[in-house]
Amino acid sequence: MAKEIRRSYDKAFKLRAIRLYEEGDKKLRDVEQELGIGWGCLSHWRREYAQENEKAFPGHGNQLDKDSEINRLKRELEDIREERDILKKAIGIFSRKPQ
Repeated sequence: MAKEIRRSYDKAFKLRAIRLYEEGDKKLRDVEQELGIGWGCLSHWRREYAQENEKAFPGHGNQLDKDSEINRLKRELEDIREERDILKKAIGIFSRKPQ
């Protein structure tokens, strides 16, 4: 069984693909086939570009502001959960009756 290779495309390629579709008279699927990209990629890229404009497609290792904020909050929540668990254990230890 052959492994499926996941290809990645840079911002410039995605923007050219969007422009090619919007300025041409071909169907979405025809443009995807012509460029050799997967079915649905172009519509996803168009939607992302419509929502984020120039901030769309930040690249590897770069995140949109909203994504970095979500990740920061997830890390903070995990820290708070660990602190809570430690405090629960401490309460259990200190609330025992002395023998």
